[in-house]
Amino acid sequence: MRTRAAAAAPLELADIVRAHGEPFARSRVLRPEERATLRAIAQCRTAVLGGHLDVCTACGHEQPSYNSCRNRHCPKCQSLAQARWVDSRLERLLPVHYFHVVFTLPAERRAVARRSREAVFDMLFASAAATLLALGRDPKRLGAELGVTMVLHTWTRELLWHPHVHAIVTGGGLSDDGARFVRARRRFLFPVRVMGALFRGKMLAALERAQARGHVDLGQVDLHALRAKPWIVYAKRPFGGPEQVLRYLGRYTHRVGISNQRLLRCDDRGVTFRTKDGKCVTVDPQELLARFVQHVLPPRFVKIRHYGLHAASHATTRLAVARKRLAPHATPPPRHEREDVAALLLRLTGIDLSVCSACHSPALVRTALPDPRARAPPAAA
Repeated sequence: MRTRAAAAAPLELADIVRAHGEPFARSRVLRPEERATLRAIAQCRTAVLGGHLDVCTACGHEQPSYNSCRNRHCPKCQSLAQARWVDSRLERLLPVHYFHVVFTLPAERRAVARRSREAVFDMLFASAAATLLALGRDPKRLGAELGVTMVLHTWTRELLWHPHVHAIVTGGGLSDDGARFVRARRRFLFPVRVMGALFRGKMLAALERAQARGHVDLGQVDLHALRAKPWIVYAKRPFGGPEQVLRYLGRYTHRVGISNQRLLRCDDRGVTFRTKDGKCVTVDPQELLARFVQHVLPPRFVKIRHYGLHAASHATTRLAVARKRLAPHATPPPRHEREDVAALLLRLTGIDLSVCSACHSPALVRTALPDPRARAPPAAA
């Protein structure tokens, strides 16, 4: 296995999966999506997935490039998808300040989320969004429809189980009649205690309905006890404008449980990785993989969702009206044209795939490498 020894390549999660993934998978029962994720990470950008060979006719340099697994939990496959997603959201951002609100499940509820993942995650999204939209429509507060984008995270920096959603909320909203945009105060959206109480009520009501229908297993969770305790909603420092929002979204939307940059070393003591505030933790490789796979989402589960003015159904209607009310004489943002991989990589990293990496000549000839997964043709009779 590669380590962070002198002159060695940086440690990657794929190295740990390839070295310890098989004994880990044999030692426990994994969900199909967990097994598929470990397999994809181990194979990512290796000859197993095929690729192509670039040959420079000017200097003779040969450079193989292997295909990515494109699994959304792979640390190496998120940068381009993240950049494309952020570019596509440029058209949906309003020229206002934005708030950042985090809705977290109490510790007693996290075991329920582990047993009934998709159902509880859906309720978490719906309850948090309903809380924000209801308070925004309250005539005593704003009396307007907010724009909300939410991202689900399920981990702490130590990779422990901690489901929560990050909400990016417009600093104001469009009135019901569409006649005006009602701005929120610059540094204050709603009281966190009010948001926490309303979120608690909506979430517990959703849980009770789901339990009655047999959609969730509450186990030993006492809903009456949860009603008696405060639920924490954390309001972070507000964003100054759309540029800050984009920088935030670029970091959070396609983040996985642990990035390769946080991995420091793997040796006889275990795997050491960064947590926060300059601290590190060391765990057994099997424990690291166990912590990682618990954050693999159900297949096709949507982890980024939009509500209110940010909803897709409002993109050309109420969102456009809100932008007009905010800046009557401004031109609409241009529609973003999708870049191909080469153009996107050049813009993000400065790497030009059209020239030789050795002599920088454009005289490249590209040929496909054989795909090891392809079936060999049947032998002639």
